[in-house]
Amino acid sequence: MPPDRLPDVPPATTRLNKRLAELGLCSRREADDWIARGWVRVNGQPAVMGQPVAPAARIEIDPRARGQQQAQVTILLHKPIGYVSGQAEDGHQPAVSLVQARSRWQADREPTRFVAAQLRGLAPAGRLDIDSTGLLVLTQDGRVARRLIGEDSSIEKEYLVRVAWGEVTADVQRAFPPAQLAQLRHGLHLDGRALRPARVDWQNPEQLRFVLTEGRKRQIRRMCELVGLKVVGLKRVRIGRVVLGQLPVGQWRYLGTREAF
Repeated sequence: MPPDRLPDVPPATTRLNKRLAELGLCSRREADDWIARGWVRVNGQPAVMGQPVAPAARIEIDPRARGQQQAQVTILLHKPIGYVSGQAEDGHQPAVSLVQARSRWQADREPTRFVAAQLRGLAPAGRLDIDSTGLLVLTQDGRVARRLIGEDSSIEKEYLVRVAWGEVTADVQRAFPPAQLAQLRHGLHLDGRALRPARVDWQNPEQLRFVLTEGRKRQIRRMCELVGLKVVGLKRVRIGRVVLGQLPVGQWRYLGTREAF
């Protein structure tokens, strides 16, 4: 068997990293790291990478893994326009480059002290387009990432979206047909797949409020294009129960110990 090929998973079993993620203990990537460090045992024996496990298997986690998780941070950033969510591309800086001691919001009351080690493995849990602003979550914790962007995630994301309708840029609400607003709420398809129902309402005559439970690439802009609207500005103001609030543009704070998405 080639060394880079994992053994086939027998029926009624699951790969160990997936099982740990399903149990909500960590992400698959984090599980692989724990397994490589020898921090996982299955039925009393050290686990191996790619190991299939039965539903009744006894899985034990070394306390060192728990300690590592407790040291992980989740950061809430008010991403400005012009920054990309992930890796640097086309000359644009990644949002994580804004996470510095001097750009921490002075009103952040969390006692956590910022250290460079918190940047290690800090990755966005979801995207926000380069031409969009608002709440971006960066985390070292695979459990947070899975909750926000996992395949079965249904966490709400709320956006304020300024729009134009053809040449109409003022009182768009009056000009825009109600039937097409209903389409935004339910009935559109992207990339050959139906979109989940969304809550879409007028926040004011030029701005819509979207609440989505999925995150397709440039989803809101593409939805608006399908009904003839042009997005003039887009800002994410909430993810689950966590709101952007008064966090200034370009600054960040820690997710509080009593906060949860």
